Amino acid sequence: MWLLFQDMQTLPEEGVETQSALDVILQSGTVGIAIMVILLVLFFLAVFILVERYLTISKAGRVDQNFMNNIRASVQSGNIEGARALCRNTDSPMARMVEKGLQRIGKPLGDIDAAIENVGNLEVFRLEKNLSRLASIAGAAPMIGFFGTVTGMILAFYQMSTAEDITPKLLAGGIYQALLTTAGGLFVGILAFIGYNLLVSLVEKVIFQMERTTVEFMDLLQEPA
Repeated sequence: MWLLFQDMQTLPEEGVETQSALDVILQSGTVGIAIMVILLVLFFLAVFILVERYLTISKAGRVDQNFMNNIRASVQSGNIEGARALCRNTDSPMARMVEKGLQRIGKPLGDIDAAIENVGNLEVFRLEKNLSRLASIAGAAPMIGFFGTVTGMILAFYQMSTAEDITPKLLAGGIYQALLTTAGGLFVGILAFIGYNLLVSLVEKVIFQMERTTVEFMDLLQEPA
């Protein structure tokens, strides 16, 4: 989005003034300004969601490779409380799932597996927080931009129909609105679309780790004493 606010230079001809993108936006009329403000808000919201979710999901996917080995050693030695303490000190979805399984030790394996699965579903829900909003921005931003395109062209043709002397300057406001809102909407939409797919792929990797941890833990419980 910041590219839209870089100075846009006209051809270096004598007597031709330069205009900033902000000047161009201000000339696009009330509707054009309103749409650009909406797109700017969506841009910052998309960036916030992308950065916040990326950091959160990346942190969730970082697990000590020796975590399950330590859990295995504690369980096999009968130190269940030590294994639970290790889980509590490890901030990850996998650790919380294993802790729930440790709480259910002594009950049927089906009940343990169901308890772990329920915790896993809650963890996935937390990981996917705000992803639907990012997807909505990816779809809505281009549509908002195209709405600005339509209203801009309507403005341009209206000015053509009511003016006696048609000049490029007369049509500039509507055309500015049409081009700027389209570019802004596409930029925000592309950013949100790429960010959404990146985050989804990261969530899928964490889910795979969660499933692998569940299998390892259930296998541990079924090992001979």
